[in-house]
Amino acid sequence: MLAKRIIPCLDVKNGRVVKGKNFSGLADVDDPVALAEKYSDGGADELVFYDITASAEGRKLFTDVLRRTAERVFIPLTVGGGINCTDDFAAALDSGADKVSVNSGAIADPGIIDRAAAKYGSQCVVLSVDVKRSGGGFTVFSHGGRVDTGLRAEDWIKQGEQRGAGEIVINSMDTDGVKRGFDLEMLAALTRAVDIPVVASGGAGCIDDFVELFKNSNADAGLGASVFHYGEIAFCDLKRALKNNGIAVRI
Repeated sequence: MLAKRIIPCLDVKNGRVVKGKNFSGLADVDDPVALAEKYSDGGADELVFYDITASAEGRKLFTDVLRRTAERVFIPLTVGGGINCTDDFAAALDSGADKVSVNSGAIADPGIIDRAAAKYGSQCVVLSVDVKRSGGGFTVFSHGGRVDTGLRAEDWIKQGEQRGAGEIVINSMDTDGVKRGFDLEMLAALTRAVDIPVVASGGAGCIDDFVELFKNSNADAGLGASVFHYGEIAFCDLKRALKNNGIAVRI
């Protein structure tokens, strides 16, 4: 049985880690490099960095922050934000990323998934999807949750897998920052749509939320932000609880 992964997410704006609720109301948290090093030393399995305004502002990824982080962190690092072409993949990988997350760029040009997978391998390509309930189903949003694409989430992640993405991150806009648990209904529907690993994001509020996630969905990893940023959950306590509930984790 593959071990489930625990992944802190660092949303970065103007060189600082920030966190909000339902993709709005951002508050300053910490320095990204210092926080990443703390998580790496503390027992996180991987890290995710999102430059959350790069796409909306039409600029490139923050490679300076990434380089400084990669020099001090030695667990897998996924980076996203402003990824619109294979040159952006190259810049992220050259700056120390192990995987590159594409979101709005893939919606604008789905072929970027094919090209990146062919050039760098599917293991480097992560399709991040911001999903919200709409019209009785699950709809994909872009540009940091600002634009309703009209795409059905199931159809879009299936297409991403077919094009060569090696992993899917499902960001629930409805539960983001609310701390009342992961959106298990959404995750059950979407994890059934693909065979590649799925990372669940949005809603973690306590250790039991991660236990319920792995017991009641096929998610391969759980992503959290504020519960880790504000010291509400320690990685050692979380992993001990998961292990005690029969869930395979790396201790």
